[in-house]
Amino acid sequence: MRARWAVLSSVADQGVAALTNILVLVAAARLSTVADFARFSAVYLVFTVLLGVSGAYTGQPLVLKRGGGTETRGACRSAVAFTLLAAAALGALLAAVCFLVPGDTARALMMLGLVLPAVLGQDAVRYAFSTLQQPHLALLSDLLRLACVLGALGTQVYGASPARLIALWGLSALPALLLSAALLHRATTGAPMALRPLLRRGHLGQRFTVEFGVGNATSQLSVLGLSAVGNPLLVGALRGATTLFGPLNVLFTSATSFGPPLLGRITDERRRVRATAALAAVLAATAALWATALALLPDRAGRQLLGDTWSVAAALLPATGSQYAAMAVGTCGLLALRMLDPRTTLAIQVVFSLTAVAFLAGGYVLGGVQGAAWGLFLGSLCKAVVTWIRVSRLRRRPAAPREGVTADALPAAP
Repeated sequence: MRARWAVLSSVADQGVAALTNILVLVAAARLSTVADFARFSAVYLVFTVLLGVSGAYTGQPLVLKRGGGTETRGACRSAVAFTLLAAAALGALLAAVCFLVPGDTARALMMLGLVLPAVLGQDAVRYAFSTLQQPHLALLSDLLRLACVLGALGTQVYGASPARLIALWGLSALPALLLSAALLHRATTGAPMALRPLLRRGHLGQRFTVEFGVGNATSQLSVLGLSAVGNPLLVGALRGATTLFGPLNVLFTSATSFGPPLLGRITDERRRVRATAALAAVLAATAALWATALALLPDRAGRQLLGDTWSVAAALLPATGSQYAAMAVGTCGLLALRMLDPRTTLAIQVVFSLTAVAFLAGGYVLGGVQGAAWGLFLGSLCKAVVTWIRVSRLRRRPAAPREGVTADALPAAP
């Protein structure tokens, strides 16, 4: 019963965290002009990359630790302290540089630098609670943050500047950070803190950061690059479209986080791969149904969701829906590979992340924003096909001892 409650709390926490991000973008879209939402989206995209790097470097290695002893509790304190210090240093540098640069985007980036310790620190504590097997505390913290961010943005009127929205969004994380820090302090009292191991060469987070960089940040930064040299509305259009598919991101995250231990209960390898393929089919069908529902959404309802950005985001629904269906298949393919041979995933991430960037750029050159969206779909499709081809080849190899597949080989909970 206790294990079931922990799983439910973890799933609920992932849902609340994802819902917060979705509602922040929805609120910003409704409060902003198309141009201002594009600026806000560009800055939020920078935050998303930094959040992913932070989670990969400190969070994912942390959740691989087992037990609740002094060493684990000390690692939790160290990871949170390291994140706060690193975020403060990086945020101060970002704010100082952007202070000298004119423009609305630079002012919004300056605000991001100032609030970076709060937003990254609060996320780091979520990983610590997961490691300590107390996900209900992370859920409590995220519920408080959701209430605070909705209250803060709910007081704004149409036309609020991107810098103001970023500042309010970041400061609204402070109550949740203070609450979770107090709860973590109580849970880890007496445990030693050591920051030096996090800086040593060979730290596991360095590998996870590389995987994140090639698998996620590459495509996001390429969108920023195209918006800088081409159409600055590209970020807002793509971000608006992907915001509508936010619930699917929750499903993908839950599949990669809780899939390995559940699928690992199936002893036969062939049945386990078939179960993963069935999960891929279910998620892809869900993506197709969600895209269809959004396409049938009345224009008035769409504008209630995204404001002025709805018109450009709605035009991208076929391409984005197709991309998410392909992403569902690829995500489950990578999940199968992690269980068969975790050493094979990094090469696929590198090759096909760069392929997706090439398709994105080529699509933009040929067809503008629409072409860029279809380019992202083609990149995801190629990755999904090759991933499952690799799964099929590994399935046909001679049986190998399973002792090499350890907890370190499994995907970590975000």
